[in-house]
Amino acid sequence: MLDYLSLATLAAVVRESGFERAAAVLGVTPSAVSQRVRALEERVGATLVVRSQPPVPTEAGARLCAHVERVRLLEGELVATLPALAGSTAGDGGPVTLRVAVNADSLGSWFLPAAARFAERTGALLDFVLEGEEHTAERLRSGEVLAAVTADPVPVPGCRTRPLGALRYVATASPAYLHRHFADGVDAAALARAPVLRFDRKDMLQVRWAREAFGVVLDAPTHWVPSTQGFLDASLAGLGWTLNPLALAGPHLVAGRLVELAPGRPLDVLLHWQHARLGARLLDALTREVAAEARQALVPSG
Repeated sequence: MLDYLSLATLAAVVRESGFERAAAVLGVTPSAVSQRVRALEERVGATLVVRSQPPVPTEAGARLCAHVERVRLLEGELVATLPALAGSTAGDGGPVTLRVAVNADSLGSWFLPAAARFAERTGALLDFVLEGEEHTAERLRSGEVLAAVTADPVPVPGCRTRPLGALRYVATASPAYLHRHFADGVDAAALARAPVLRFDRKDMLQVRWAREAFGVVLDAPTHWVPSTQGFLDASLAGLGWTLNPLALAGPHLVAGRLVELAPGRPLDVLLHWQHARLGARLLDALTREVAAEARQALVPSG
């Protein structure tokens, strides 16, 4: 039988990104955390976590972390219906926490109302893992999260998937920036010179838009701004041009604080919702709220 105290400790090390942080959360010493993880590794006969900064689970470690998170979810729901079991399960007796991978733009533009309704109605907690929509499915596949907003329509093994709609982006800049860098219009030469804003090295939205809208391979001076709100603020300040969700940029476009580089040429990113096939009440409840919000906030996928 698996030692769930040791499994929970391993999961805490990975979730909290460190042995000392895990010890603080668990209320034990870092030495005790290390001993539990080492004993579990001896039990299963494999290295479960790479002792780097931060610690990284091995493939076997990720599978065990995924297992214990699913056990915690199911047992938390069992305690909700049979309170006498509180304290006798692998969970800690507190509110159930769901780890969800979501891209920053969805979190900043439409996802939070669904999350708030879910939390209010169920009492559950959410642990958001930020990742680009092209890569959130990898977090689900590794077992790090139980659900994800993803651009990948291919179901992760053991998961259900449903289309949500498209998050619409528009290429925007401040009027002063547009006059300074695109005085003669938006074309391949101007796009190669004008500084662009990108979220991180995985962010290819601006490259994709330039290819689809103008047939060019974007290779421009780049400001790296790892924040959805920072993107918007940087656009307003005239730092560079970028793609902003229409839901966020719309009011500024109406007020004239931002302008579109190419009106009528948005970029629609199709999104999907994937979650573990647990048949769990909480995952079903979160799915209902996410689907309802997507119907209101996203562009129908056709």
